[in-house]
Amino acid sequence: MKLRKIFLSQIIICSCLTLSLNTLVNAEQNVQQQRTTKIASQSDDSKQDEWRTVAIENMVLLTLPHGEVVIELAPQFSPKHVEQFIRLTQDGHYDDNKFYRVIDGFVAQAGPEEDSIADSSVPLLALEGEWPTDKNWLFTLVQKKDLFAEQTGFKDGFAVGHNPSENKAWLTHCPGIIAMARGNDADSGSSHFYITNGQAPRYLDRIMSIFGRVIYGMNHVQAITRTATIEGETEVANATYTPIVSMQMMADVPPSEQIHLAVKNTESKLFATKLAERIKRDNAFFFKKPPPVLDVCQTPVLTRLLANNNKNKPIKKSP
Repeated sequence: MKLRKIFLSQIIICSCLTLSLNTLVNAEQNVQQQRTTKIASQSDDSKQDEWRTVAIENMVLLTLPHGEVVIELAPQFSPKHVEQFIRLTQDGHYDDNKFYRVIDGFVAQAGPEEDSIADSSVPLLALEGEWPTDKNWLFTLVQKKDLFAEQTGFKDGFAVGHNPSENKAWLTHCPGIIAMARGNDADSGSSHFYITNGQAPRYLDRIMSIFGRVIYGMNHVQAITRTATIEGETEVANATYTPIVSMQMMADVPPSEQIHLAVKNTESKLFATKLAERIKRDNAFFFKKPPPVLDVCQTPVLTRLLANNNKNKPIKKSP
């Protein structure tokens, strides 16, 4: 009797499976379709935040005789320097001045034609070389145990150093940053600025006030006439220096002449994934793999041109 019950149970189970086969197949297809749709939706979401549109109020248009440069300011990190730089820019402080100290592979420095770095007409600023953090401070990690920091990474598109042991973070001297020049006094910066044009001088981290970075037209920065000597002690001769035709806040530029840009969103999951891939170097090209390290200053944060309404406007030559 026991064997008969088992046999009958098997028949019933087999019958049920046969009758519901199409239902199970259809259900599995529906589940698979839902999974595919979910993955596609997640992919679309990641694409949506792949780029960050740069706020027009944080962009500066630097016009040189040979092209235009766009700088993104960082008021979230250096608010006092950004505030003063915006005011000076809107006052025309930099117009028709020049890049007077341009060292190949180091910096291009500009400002009013004064002998002193500290402009007598401009207030001096306290150094904004670093800021406090806590355990909840978030950023996109690139590397631990960097030569100049316990950690490096990105915050809002800017390369940063971070020492959790000190609860301090700072912007790093990667190529293309803009910072305020100063004398020996840490709080002597005022209006003269420099743009790094070569290898990253990271030894200047934390002792200078970085307040922005070039996001468009770095090729024009590289074309600025160099100083006569590599040490930078001899200024560029007046006949050959590169002048600043004009410096304007992008928001003050007529709409018909504005440049609109987006940069890679360094807070996105896609950016973090790309960082991990860059560290692994799994490409077949690397038949000998380098160590799994990544220099934050060799990690590109790309820029995408959304609109350039100024591209056909002739550049006025500075006298």
